Amino acid sequence: MAGLFSFPDPVNEISARVVAGGVVGLSVLTLATDSPILRVLLAYGFLARVLTGPTLSPLGQLATRFITPRLGLPARPVPGPPKRFAQAIGVCFSLSSAVLALGFGLTGAADIVLGALIVAATLESVFGLCLGCKVFALAMRAGLVPPEVCERCNDIWAGKELPINKDEAKGQPL
Repeated sequence: MAGLFSFPDPVNEISARVVAGGVVGLSVLTLATDSPILRVLLAYGFLARVLTGPTLSPLGQLATRFITPRLGLPARPVPGPPKRFAQAIGVCFSLSSAVLALGFGLTGAADIVLGALIVAATLESVFGLCLGCKVFALAMRAGLVPPEVCERCNDIWAGKELPINKDEAKGQPL
């Protein structure tokens, strides 16, 4: 059971960007249709990815098992904790959007929150700029995140890919 509730470390940056692209698509579709089901599915996906990585996330499974392997790009391993933190921020935004719309009928406010999520996911998907990862790095620099949470993250502020031993990455869901 402990293996189920874990997050991959390292994470394949390519898969993370594919997932972000899926989030953009699902969020835009949610705005276009004002579908309550899509709002709930979006929040579920983020929660599933925070708790289990791609294991219980339909979008995570689609990205890691089908889309990323077919792209034919080499894996780009990056530390997992900042990506997990970014997914947790996605939970906050998607869940807030769902609660505002479904719980309080405030669809305008819900759509603004979803719009902010679209901006962040687009930056990740298109440009490889993970805002959650940048906030994680700031939290580390401020001492809010202990260094042992992600020892390889000490250089994440530089914005460059961190060297990760290829043997360490073998067998990890990238």
